[in-house]
Amino acid sequence: MDDVDRALIAELQRDATQAYATLGKAVGLSAGAAHDRVRKLRERGVIRRTTVDVDPTALGRGVLAFVMVDSSAWMGDATESFAAVPEIQEAHIIAGTASVLVKVRTATTEQLQDVLRRLYTIEGVSGTQATVVLETFFERPVCAD
Repeated sequence: MDDVDRALIAELQRDATQAYATLGKAVGLSAGAAHDRVRKLRERGVIRRTTVDVDPTALGRGVLAFVMVDSSAWMGDATESFAAVPEIQEAHIIAGTASVLVKVRTATTEQLQDVLRRLYTIEGVSGTQATVVLETFFERPVCAD
């Protein structure tokens, strides 16, 4: 990946709806060359998907929590079980005192409590520790530099 690819990624993260002509102009390429570079970045898996950044509160998901999940067994094979809980946005196998870290968004703390109950139904889960976010200062995308 060169500096032009990095610049393309930065531009796409700023606004993924740009026309290839605009995108190319921003990084010093023709529209066709920009399109070809973006296609290759997708094929290589550098760009995994194009999405929309939505305000969770506007969709009724204003409660954000990070939950440390303790287990009595290796949880690396439990991907489908965690993915089956729609309120879980992310799940990560981690090193440390817990086995899994999940990012959960719900409308209410009562719904968060329900998610915690459902986590206990996943085979191997032996405990949880939830941290509720009071305010998010910022979230930033992964930078290509």
